[in-house]
Amino acid sequence: MTKPPARPTKDPKTPPGDRIAKVLARAGVASRREAERMIEMGRVTVNGETITRAALNVTEKDKITIDGKPLEAPQAPRMWLYHKPPGLVTTTKDEQGRRTIYDDLPDDMPRVMSVGRLDLNSEGLLLLTNDGGIKRKLELPATGWLRKYRVRVNGRPTEEMLAPLRTGLVIDGQAFQPMQVALDRQQGANAWLTIGLREGKNREIRRAMTDIGLTVNRLIRVSYGPFQLGQLKPGEVQELRGRVIRDQLGLDGAKPDRPQPTRRRKPRGASGKG
Repeated sequence: MTKPPARPTKDPKTPPGDRIAKVLARAGVASRREAERMIEMGRVTVNGETITRAALNVTEKDKITIDGKPLEAPQAPRMWLYHKPPGLVTTTKDEQGRRTIYDDLPDDMPRVMSVGRLDLNSEGLLLLTNDGGIKRKLELPATGWLRKYRVRVNGRPTEEMLAPLRTGLVIDGQAFQPMQVALDRQQGANAWLTIGLREGKNREIRRAMTDIGLTVNRLIRVSYGPFQLGQLKPGEVQELRGRVIRDQLGLDGAKPDRPQPTRRRKPRGASGKG
């Protein structure tokens, strides 16, 4: 009788705990990449010593500070749906001084990170989270969640024109995966399309449309995986129930359900976050 293969054992040389950047991301300090940059800048100390490399494992026993302040205990994972209006940049700071989504969010929101991005002129559903692990998980191509967009183009698209989108394009040496494309209606000089992607490269839809001779003049993301824009108005934020997060992402420790999801929008003219 053949013995079953032995289970691999953990390398005894591997130190206990998790990588420091992962711990910072889980605590909602920053995304993992941002945390690594903070470490390289010398802003993080572990047990009183400044570290400049992210190749370090830490445990709950280690004392971590950021800019001299103790690291707070990890928050329960939370997620929000946000209807991004056009004209805002999806970044914490913009070198050109343009308004960002963080200027538009309610002042009582905790520190959040966006899952992916929508460019300056795009609008619609943007997922926000306080957990760097969620952000990383949902941005991985392997997650493969379908993102759907309503796209208005200038021109008169035909099924023949749209066919290359469904088989996959190569633009400037970059391969784009096949898209789901449906022609909804022609409205004067413009047409409305519904487009689905499973991985979103930078300005992918706009570049693909330009390649087949069409110009995008409005782009609205209406869903990201199971999460829908629904009736959210531009600028509105709605927190997801903890049960929804657990069910859709398979997470333990998501924040318990509230009686009602919040739906808030910053009042017009209110000063934003820096």
